[in-house]
Amino acid sequence: MIKVAKFGGSSVANAVQFAKVKKIVEADPGRKFIVTSACGKESSDDHKVTDLLYLIEAHVRYHVSYDSLFQAVQDKYEKIKKDLGLTTDLDHEFAMIRKLIDANVSTDYLVSRGEYLTGRLLAEYLGAAFVDAAEVMSFRYDGSIDMAVTGEKLEKAAAGADRIVIPGFYGAMPNGAIKVMTRGGSDITGAVIANLVDADVYENWTDVSGFLVADPRIIEHPLRIPRITYNELREMSYMGANVLHDDAVFPVRQKNIPINIRNTNDPDNPGTMIMEDCSEMDALEPPHVITGITGRKGFTSINVIKAHSSTEVGFLRKLLDAFEKYNVSVESVPVTVDTFSVIVQSHAVDQNLYEIVSEIKNTLQPDDLRIEEHLSQIAVVGREMRNRPGMSGALLSEFGNHAINIRTISQSCDELTIVVGVNDSDFEKAIHAIYDKFISEEKNK
Repeated sequence: MIKVAKFGGSSVANAVQFAKVKKIVEADPGRKFIVTSACGKESSDDHKVTDLLYLIEAHVRYHVSYDSLFQAVQDKYEKIKKDLGLTTDLDHEFAMIRKLIDANVSTDYLVSRGEYLTGRLLAEYLGAAFVDAAEVMSFRYDGSIDMAVTGEKLEKAAAGADRIVIPGFYGAMPNGAIKVMTRGGSDITGAVIANLVDADVYENWTDVSGFLVADPRIIEHPLRIPRITYNELREMSYMGANVLHDDAVFPVRQKNIPINIRNTNDPDNPGTMIMEDCSEMDALEPPHVITGITGRKGFTSINVIKAHSSTEVGFLRKLLDAFEKYNVSVESVPVTVDTFSVIVQSHAVDQNLYEIVSEIKNTLQPDDLRIEEHLSQIAVVGREMRNRPGMSGALLSEFGNHAINIRTISQSCDELTIVVGVNDSDFEKAIHAIYDKFISEEKNK
């Protein structure tokens, strides 16, 4: 069995965390490909290495001394080296970085050094081969990853090695220039490697034991989700459940490789398994009717009322054109016979809401136009909902029992997701109502 194990910043924050990683890696000989993030925070008042590197770049850009920040980064790695008794020549590494900073090195190169240095130390500590991501992760000039070239380079780099460590987050352009991904990009590195080596599972080690049914800041000690489909994950991630980088799903889903979200600080916890199809496991252990509850505040609804608008050819296109003109992404468009509601994120229309409204009025001549602000969107996700007749009605009834005013409601055609719009002031109350009724009560039966 081949496993790709990616360890996040909290998993490599200090020597104690390094020791936990080593124990996890050595517990399973299948963990042959190790991907690491840069060192994360040791405590709430600490700083992530990547954040410090971005600050150094800003200081350089504005011609401000960066010495104290640079020393903070160096001290962190020197302490890990000393605590673990390692021999990696960090003096040489940091001298080279400082030399390149003074020579106006690229931002991408500078901020990639967190993963690079963490990878160097972790490889020595694990007794594994170190492979610089710049030598294997190949980008095209359009910014996409060249899977074919990356696969060829990875195969050569891994030849003869029992285990390799690869820094995440960055790679190289065809001309050799370092290129970084978006924040959290180490998740993508791990997923790409899992795809290329045809891994049996992609383990993503972080500081949480998988996905939770609801936000623990709202629900005290919510249940862990033991397994979730890729489609459910996409729905939950879009509405705010962020444990895994969105773009990390595609490379592994392409080859039906499951993702296992695990906790470095609780390695015996099985975490959450993300799969294309959970039906086989569901048959042995039936899931809750609701897989997860997530959502976000801060939405605005522009409600356009016009008699017979649903029969007016091109009405919806003209309405959406007004938002496209101002580069505003539309979240959803609930429709009735004479009303079209366009829901957008409030911050997206902060600067141009009234220009959009004016455009709509001039183009569509509505009978009325109303703006509703301070709205929340709550997504109730569950592959079992399609098998529970009357689920939508039961959900609406529960909102009524708690005097929660429903502003909008929509359901996906595959019955995987029901999205309910409520006032921001009812957001937490609504999530509690759903969790208590459909999770807590079902658990206690």
